[in-house]
Formats: sequence, structure tokens, C-alpha cells
Amino acid sequence: MNNLVHHIISSLIFSAIGIAVFAIAFFIISKVTPFSIRKEIEEDQNTALAIVIGSIIIGIALIIAAAVFGG
Repeated sequence: MNNLVHHIISSLIFSAIGIAVFAIAFFIISKVTPFSIRKEIEEDQNTALAIVIGSIIIGIALIIAAAVFGG
């Protein structure tokens, strides 16, 4: 039972770190772009930008997952 609690706490800590890194990365992406990402995707229906941002998000998520699992 003690081992289970240790794994749950470790998972929660790594999840929090991963979410924080992901939020920081997305904040940097939004500040680096010379336009409003929200306006371009929501109001102007820019599908290409949505695909690029989605790809960046998936890439960052894969890097965080590899770091968490030690890959």
C-alpha cells in the first residue's frame, strides 16, 4: 500500500511539473507570434494556424512525456 501511495504522489508531482512547463511553453509561443493566436483561430477561422499550433502542442507534450518517463 505504501508503494502505491508513493507512485501516486510521484505521478501528481510529475503531472504538475509537466503542466507548468506546457503552460510556460504556450505562453512563450503566444508572446513570440506577432499576431493574436486567439483572434486568428476563432474569428478569422485560420485552419492552417490551428493545425500548426496543434502540432506544436503535441510536440511539447511528447517532449514532456519523454522527460517524465526517462526516455
